[in-house]
Amino acid sequence: MKLGLNIDHVATLRNARGGIEPNVLEAAKICLANGADSITTHLREDRRHIKDEDVKLIRQTLKTKLNLEMAMTDEMHKIALDLLPDAVCIVPEKRQEVTTEGGLDIAGQLLRGVSFVRELVVKGIEVSLFIDPDIKQVTAAYQTGAQFIELHTGAYANAYGTPDEHKAFEDLKKATEFAHTLGLKVNAGHGLNYENVLRMHEIDGLYELNIGHSIISRAVFVGLPQAVREMKELVND
Repeated sequence: MKLGLNIDHVATLRNARGGIEPNVLEAAKICLANGADSITTHLREDRRHIKDEDVKLIRQTLKTKLNLEMAMTDEMHKIALDLLPDAVCIVPEKRQEVTTEGGLDIAGQLLRGVSFVRELVVKGIEVSLFIDPDIKQVTAAYQTGAQFIELHTGAYANAYGTPDEHKAFEDLKKATEFAHTLGLKVNAGHGLNYENVLRMHEIDGLYELNIGHSIISRAVFVGLPQAVREMKELVND
């Protein structure tokens, strides 16, 4: 599996005081030098962490895969078409949430999803939809013409080590298997950490894990290079 590293919370720390430290671009460089396969940034509507200039600078400076997480809004659609990242992941977004709370209900807005995805794909952008491990949502994602889905692993992460873990994990596994029958590639992410990530190896054919918060948190204690290397070893294990 590949490791996509979300650097949003480097920007969260920077924004706590303003200024430029810690530098988001430098963080991305360190992540790539220590094993990350791609960089993910979530440009939120309220710009609470990553800013427009961060995304532009990463795109212009780094010769690596840039994955732009974004809501399914007209503003973000235009930004993606202007920026032309390598990939976008379309996520649900609520202003009041601390982090993304669940998967996108693409089944409930399929017509909009089809038109939204089509223009991105035509421009050569890989499109992923961030969805819960639900067969209805996987089917709808396929119908949009997206090449990828990213399964929301939050329920599994929250259930890890409890009696609910088995069902949450099996939901991920079944959704992945079904997606593969449709020809979709499957990524996964949200709440994955240095303990629960190992079970992802039990799901055949996962392409990439997108992980951010746990790596940046670990970096506080051991430094960013070591934190990235440790996670890369677990993802490759």
